[in-house]
Amino acid sequence: MNGVRQLMPDDLPALRSLVSRDPVAHCFVSSRLSLGIERIRMGADLWGYFTDQGLESALYLGANLVPVETTPASRAAFADRLRRMGRRCSSMVGCAEDVLDLWRQLEASWGPAREVRARQLLMVIDSEPAVAPDPLVTVTQISDLDTLVPACVDMFTSEVGISPVNGGMATSYRSRILELVASGCSYSRIENGEVIFKAEIGAASGVACQVQGVWVNPTLRGRGLSKPGMAAVVLLAQQRVAPVVSLYVNDYNTLARKCYLSVGFREHGEFATVLF
Repeated sequence: MNGVRQLMPDDLPALRSLVSRDPVAHCFVSSRLSLGIERIRMGADLWGYFTDQGLESALYLGANLVPVETTPASRAAFADRLRRMGRRCSSMVGCAEDVLDLWRQLEASWGPAREVRARQLLMVIDSEPAVAPDPLVTVTQISDLDTLVPACVDMFTSEVGISPVNGGMATSYRSRILELVASGCSYSRIENGEVIFKAEIGAASGVACQVQGVWVNPTLRGRGLSKPGMAAVVLLAQQRVAPVVSLYVNDYNTLARKCYLSVGFREHGEFATVLF
């Protein structure tokens, strides 16, 4: 059957093949597939666009809307269905062409957006970092959770423009940070009860992982902490999570881009994000 339909467990091999076309760009969706489609449905939907040749494109629809390998035809079909159901997500994120074209078709019914970040550089490193790592950046311990959470809140608020603990979400957000710490996906340098540097792995497959939440204590910025901190994150992630480490950064964030390039990241593609 051609067109859009919800993906079923039998579609999982085809979906895995689809995300494998670009393991870096599709890291988030690939990381969710380890749960299996049935468990994903507890918090999100997975749609597929089918042609006579089989699964051509996919769409992950949870708190984030994430397109996978879409085409003009599949985006038009997805947009038609999305218009009819109304907006349920808090953001759209993924490859820039896919996201921006979907948004163009949805803006009249879903808009306005709070912000459109039309060009975010997707960067990757699959070798040792080019600078020496900070030996004091280590895997965050659960005993450091109370110290870490305020830094995570500050980073999220600065990056997204709203606090993640607004609207009674403090407990839920703390639980998410605890999950990252407990799984060994939080890396930090903490001294005398103060976070100096921190970052997390927000998504990971067997091939690639994606860094998020890079933060240097505002009182210590400009002291050369970010490059060795990121180098340490790269090494820890490669040793513990996946051999390929990626992240995406706003094109206007010149300082961060220079830092990542110095560490050894290279450009892999372009993302875009629409925030609601």
